[in-house]
Amino acid sequence: MSNTSHPHRPEFGLIIVGDEILSGKRADKHMPKTIELLAERGLSLDWADYVGDSPERITHTLKRAFDSHSIVFSCGGIGATPDDHTRQCAARALGADLVLHPEAEVLIRSRMQDVAKEQGVPYEPNRDDNKHRLNMGVFPQGATIIPNPYNKIPGFSCFGSQGGAVHFVPGFPVMAWPMIAWVLDTYYPHLFQTNAWIEKSIIVFGAMEASLTPLMETIEQDHPGIKVFSLPSVDHPQFGRHIELGVKGEPVKVDQAYLALLQGLKAFNPQFGPELVRP
Repeated sequence: MSNTSHPHRPEFGLIIVGDEILSGKRADKHMPKTIELLAERGLSLDWADYVGDSPERITHTLKRAFDSHSIVFSCGGIGATPDDHTRQCAARALGADLVLHPEAEVLIRSRMQDVAKEQGVPYEPNRDDNKHRLNMGVFPQGATIIPNPYNKIPGFSCFGSQGGAVHFVPGFPVMAWPMIAWVLDTYYPHLFQTNAWIEKSIIVFGAMEASLTPLMETIEQDHPGIKVFSLPSVDHPQFGRHIELGVKGEPVKVDQAYLALLQGLKAFNPQFGPELVRP
């Protein structure tokens, strides 16, 4: 129910770029994996945006991300084909110039040399297609690179004046996912909450979510730092129609809030199912 973020960290956001996702040609795999990568570090995803290959929409979405004070991952659209607009839109959103990043140039040239060696042909740096590939290293002025362990072609990070940071990775999962993990482990280990963030919930039968709302609001007001959640289901394969009602946050605070939640539920005289605890 509540959108209150963890009090000790900024929000984490995700932007997925590409017409192929919105048209249904490809299913998005980035959001569940990003949720997994964050959860492994005791973190959680707060919001996600999907946007097609429209430069205007991408620019607007990125501008909002930079102004949000969030830590954001943007997946897709950083290649050098005509339908890749993310690098240019990031520059417009920041009001920055696009420049060839010197480290990115070294990495891209190294990749081109590797490919030439694999193909058994000489490396020709001035060939038109090789010069065009350098566009993949053209980033907004001031960007820092994100190493790509798959093929060396880097992603990049940009930091907005309002405190927001957007980390740009390719749309290919085999590249994007280790790059997201690298960003988390390099820039944000101080935010990790491993073993310090749990959920406790209970399955409730025979109650209406609207009638439970005042109790949920009271729990959050009385227990600062706790997030109350309500997950209704009408056709669960095991429990049928029910509400999973719970709290999440730091373990000690969760224990206190959960006891208060159970006490408050007694007034509704519901039937209870199993209790659930998740790290």
